[in-house]
Amino acid sequence: MTTSRKNSDSTVADIHRTRERISDAFGGDISAITEDARRRQEQSNRRTVSYAGVPTKAVNPSGESGGF
Repeated sequence: MTTSRKNSDSTVADIHRTRERISDAFGGDISAITEDARRRQEQSNRRTVSYAGVPTKAVNPSGESGGF
């Protein structure tokens, strides 16, 4: 196994452990998990990007709506 593959596997394992720890802390309640994430995000004072209110209708390069 190459070093980059080993590092990748280690990173993925860390992500899975973190996800499991967070899930356990909130009893698997996804609403509580997302509310906590939003609260921590607000407290971080970092700039955030929100796609709320962004139109989801596809627009082609000419600016007209519809298929490409």
